[in-house]
Amino acid sequence: MISGKVVLKKGREQSVLRKHPWIFSGGIHQLDSSVQEGDWVEVCDHKGSTLCFGHYQQGSIAIRILLFGSDKPTENFWIEKFSGALSLRKSVGLPATHTNAFRLIHGEGDGLPGLIVDVYDRVAVVQAHSSGMHKDSERIAEALKIIFADRLQAIYYKSRATLPDKVKAAQQDGFLFGEISGQQIILEHNHKFLVDFVEGQKTGFFLDQRENRKLLGEFVNGKNVLNTFCYTGGFSVYALKAGANLVHSVDASEKAIDLTRKNIELNGFDAEQHACVATDTFDFLKGKENQYDLIILDPPAFAKHRDARHQAVKGYQRLNAEAMKVIKSGGIIFTFSCSQVVDKQLFYDTVASAAIQAGREVKVLHLLSQPADHPVSMSHPEGEYLKGLVLYVV
Repeated sequence: MISGKVVLKKGREQSVLRKHPWIFSGGIHQLDSSVQEGDWVEVCDHKGSTLCFGHYQQGSIAIRILLFGSDKPTENFWIEKFSGALSLRKSVGLPATHTNAFRLIHGEGDGLPGLIVDVYDRVAVVQAHSSGMHKDSERIAEALKIIFADRLQAIYYKSRATLPDKVKAAQQDGFLFGEISGQQIILEHNHKFLVDFVEGQKTGFFLDQRENRKLLGEFVNGKNVLNTFCYTGGFSVYALKAGANLVHSVDASEKAIDLTRKNIELNGFDAEQHACVATDTFDFLKGKENQYDLIILDPPAFAKHRDARHQAVKGYQRLNAEAMKVIKSGGIIFTFSCSQVVDKQLFYDTVASAAIQAGREVKVLHLLSQPADHPVSMSHPEGEYLKGLVLYVV
């Protein structure tokens, strides 16, 4: 399992001792010539003492740590990791009769950097973000089959879009176990959703907004609701079920709008209470003053790299200002950022500047984040990527 050793420069072991899961290339003093892209390596300090084990990958983040300490990983490594992750989910009530979709593995938050596993009822979708996780995909699938026993019908590997360029060229997405339709109906707080895990974005559904969608239900009764960047219409379904007067869903993608329509129909609603529009959100907001009591702003990541952060901040400011300008007095805005490089304080400050730009008095009712099945390691605060605010616009 272990292909070779990596020796760190003097002093570069401090982050490992603090349990941070990344080792950067600049911290490496020596790498065995036998080590290949994606291999497991043993990491030692400058004196030769073993610190940890992890996947090696060429690039800025050279090693993603999977096991701290001097004891080598055993044959049961994956089973033990997945069992521990499943125990965490069970401790917060997942899965449940009303919710059968959840995230089993959340990268660094579960001690497995480079790996995402989402469970949609009886289908597990595996997404590798590193060469090492790609190499270990068969072991990952075998461990999933063991911990779920006969509960799993299929395991789908969906990594072509997330792997490093040198790996993804030869990779095709497909089933690692079983083979069923690429669409699955799930339950989330007794709301039904059609998940397209083959063609859909990410692994097929945005599980990270589950509790925020539930919170939305407390605000929408009798209200006119606008759901922008709606994707599959998650917030729209919750709004209709909680008694919204009408809901309009907007997304630039025709495919997303089609999925939204299907989910609206799946939950028993029709066009009289709901309308879908495939258009740019900024264009849609023009001339919509005083039409909506509640607006949801849940855009895709405006910045995926630190170099794009400034432009992202300008985008969030403009989007929130436009929504604040058109919403009714006494209206509510649910606003989010999933850009990891835009931290909580920067997002808060950006929305505050949007309020000044819009000339509206705004009060913060809730600070929102990702749910418990998307845990954040205290040794890796970068894992807290989802930020949200519930705002009252005077």
